[in-house]
Amino acid sequence: APPAVMADGSGSGGSGRGPPSALRRWEQLRRRAATPWARGLLAVAAGLGLLYAVLRVPVRLRDGLAAAAVFLSTLTPKFYFALTVTSSFISGLIFVFEWWHFRKYGTSFIEQVSVSHLRPLIGGAESSPPAPAAFSAGDNESSRQNMPECKVWRNPLNLFRGAEYSRYMWVTGKEPLTYYDMNLSAQDHQTFFTCDTDALRPSDTVMQKAWRERNPQARIKAAYQALELNNDCATAYVLLAEEEATTIVDAEKYFKQALKAGEMIYRKSQNCHSQSPQHEAQLRRDTNVLVYVKRRLAMCARKLGRIREAVKMMRDLMKEFPLLSMLNIHENLLEALLELQAYADVQAVLAKYDDISLPKSAAICYTAALLKARAVSERFSPETASKRGLSTAEINAVEAIHRAVEFNPHVPKYLLEMKSLVLPPEHILKRGDSEAVAYAFFHLQHWKRIEGALNLLHCTWEGTFRMIPYPLEKGHLFYPYPSCTETADRELLPTFHEVSVYPQKELPFFIHFTAGLCSFSAMLALLTHQFPELMVIFAKA
Repeated sequence: APPAVMADGSGSGGSGRGPPSALRRWEQLRRRAATPWARGLLAVAAGLGLLYAVLRVPVRLRDGLAAAAVFLSTLTPKFYFALTVTSSFISGLIFVFEWWHFRKYGTSFIEQVSVSHLRPLIGGAESSPPAPAAFSAGDNESSRQNMPECKVWRNPLNLFRGAEYSRYMWVTGKEPLTYYDMNLSAQDHQTFFTCDTDALRPSDTVMQKAWRERNPQARIKAAYQALELNNDCATAYVLLAEEEATTIVDAEKYFKQALKAGEMIYRKSQNCHSQSPQHEAQLRRDTNVLVYVKRRLAMCARKLGRIREAVKMMRDLMKEFPLLSMLNIHENLLEALLELQAYADVQAVLAKYDDISLPKSAAICYTAALLKARAVSERFSPETASKRGLSTAEINAVEAIHRAVEFNPHVPKYLLEMKSLVLPPEHILKRGDSEAVAYAFFHLQHWKRIEGALNLLHCTWEGTFRMIPYPLEKGHLFYPYPSCTETADRELLPTFHEVSVYPQKELPFFIHFTAGLCSFSAMLALLTHQFPELMVIFAKA
């Protein structure tokens, strides 16, 4: 009936008559193939094909070997020599590249490529990818800061960009600061020197943009624009002191102007900080500016030789703002007191800050070791100590050195001048090579001043590693050594500096493999050149 046709075939002329003829034939063929006799026929055909392959492959293989033997018999010694030389050259290039990649990034390039690209193809995409050899400042910055063991800290003794870092670059042509380090400083400046109420003041609005500028000249120009809008803009003077001043004297002049403006703004913020949360945020910002300016003024006095004045300024600052201990102003004070050789005052500072509940640093641990070494280093002799044994004071000094070396094992090589120093970065990684560079840069002179201190360090520091044979798994006096320091230090330290790695990594397999392949190919090339007929006979055999 027509309604039924419409319902089954949607009204088309031939579509209501069932499936097409090709589909019907396929269904019939599938039913016939499912019968037992058809399956048996297919099994017989498969068996005949397999038998043909088994009988035919050895014949082809024998023919192929005969053809290869004929081909090899026609080759001359020059061909074998060229082959071995080319193989040695290519494997040598691979070896050199593998070695360079390992020295620069700490990983094997072949292993990294195989793990990153070949494992997903084989079926290992579910496994977590390895950590990258080097990471950019923007992409991995949040993940890096989320790792507590590899937290990056502001260097308490960081140099001045205009008066020190820039002068180094003018003389040597090398950039002493990395992009990642400068980017962290820009974030610090935005955190310390800006607040939500900056939009209410045109000068602070300009400075808020200035801290985000990447170009130093653009930042300096913005600072002058802010001073045109407000001659008492303390943060503008801070920027000029850090980046435009080419000497410490000029930087100190700018910081004195910043101190005058900062104290006035700080007093105003104190009077109205309880009115609203915005005023409280402004007070925090003004406090940060004032503390920063006073600290840098104390550092200027230290660099200009007015050490007692610098010590007084640092003590006053620590008394006025005792809650800002996370700024590590006591490390500036320790260095200045060591320069004065006021070792009793140094011991008093250590008694307060070298506490088990407080975070440690290389400055704390190595200064404590220096004071204990000072008591015995002048009369210390390895030969005498091996005969009579160590006294109680010498044991205490050695244990203090072992404690310091366990905290940061990179420092002794710089103090003993086994590695060359570079300018310290603006940020450091505790227990890392960057912290070791920063400590040795300022404290090497203090170790040299105490007679025998470096000799005692040289004789005892390597004994630390016998107490902690597996530093990444278990520590002795501190937590296990973090495994991420090498990667972070490569981002903080300039590329021309050879980063110290602890514990020393074993050479990857592919470096050994390519070195062996290169040596073996070179040996074959030499033998082929010296004994061509004999090597041809050996190759044909």
